[in-house]
Amino acid sequence: MKRNHNRALKWIVNLSFVVIALIALFPILSLVLSSFRPASELMRNGISLTFDPKTLNVDNYSYIFTQAGDYWGWYWNSVAITAITIVLSLFFSSMVGYALALYDFKGRTLFFTLVLFILMVPFEILMLPLFQLMINMQIVNTYTAAILPAVVAPIAVFFFRQYALGLPKELMDAARIDGSTEYGIFFKIMLPLMTPSLAAMAILLGLGSWNNFLWPLIVLRSNDMFTLPIGLATLLTPYGNNYDVLIAGSVMTIVPIIILFIFFQRYFVAGLTVGGVKG
Repeated sequence: MKRNHNRALKWIVNLSFVVIALIALFPILSLVLSSFRPASELMRNGISLTFDPKTLNVDNYSYIFTQAGDYWGWYWNSVAITAITIVLSLFFSSMVGYALALYDFKGRTLFFTLVLFILMVPFEILMLPLFQLMINMQIVNTYTAAILPAVVAPIAVFFFRQYALGLPKELMDAARIDGSTEYGIFFKIMLPLMTPSLAAMAILLGLGSWNNFLWPLIVLRSNDMFTLPIGLATLLTPYGNNYDVLIAGSVMTIVPIIILFIFFQRYFVAGLTVGGVKG
C-alpha cells in the first residue's frame, strides 16, 4: 500500500515538473513560430500559437542573413565581449573570493563589506561615475570600455568566497610543506576544486553579458562596434517597425546561451548548491 502511494506521489511530482516545463517553454516556442511568420500576420495575430501554417516561410531569416545591417558583425561583437568577460571575470573574481575566504590579512572584513555594499548598489547609480572614468581613460567606443567594469563582478566575488570557505585548508598547509608557492596552491590545487562554482558562474556571467543592453549602449557609439541587443534595437525605426525581422534575430540570440548551458550543465546545479550553503 505504501509502495503504491509512493509511486503515485512520484508520478504526480513528475507530471507537475512536465507541466511547469511546458509553461516555461511556451514563450520560446511561440517566439520561434512567430519568427517564421510574415509581418502582416504577425501584426494581425501578435506573438501567439495561432497561425496559418501556409503562411510560414524563412523570409525573415533570409533578410537577416543578407540585408539586416551588420547583423553578423553585431553577433561577433557579442560573442567576443561575452567570452572575454567570462574568462577575465572568472579569473579575477575567483582569486579575490579565494583570498577573502582562506587568507587572514588586515582589512579583510572591510574589503568584504565593501564588496557587499557594491553588490547592493544598483548599477544605474554607478553608471555615471563609470562612464566618466571611461572618458578619462579615453576608451569610449572600444571593447575595453564594454568589458572593463565586469572584469571583477561583486556577485562572482561573493559566490566564490562562499564556495572557497568549504575548501580544506589542510591541502594548503600540505602544499606549503612540499614547497609550493601561493600561486601554485591556487592554480594547481584549489582552482580545480572550484570547478563546479566556475561552471555555474560562467553561465550566469555569460547570460548577463550576452543580454546586457544599457552599458554597451552608453559606451559604444559606432554601428560596427554595436553588440547584438543594440544592433537589433536599431532595426526598429520611425519609418518601419520590423518586428518580424527583430523576432527572427532574437531567436538566433538564444543559440549561444543554450550551447553555454549544455557545455557547463554538468556542474551547474552542483556549483549553485554547494556555493549557496557555505557560510
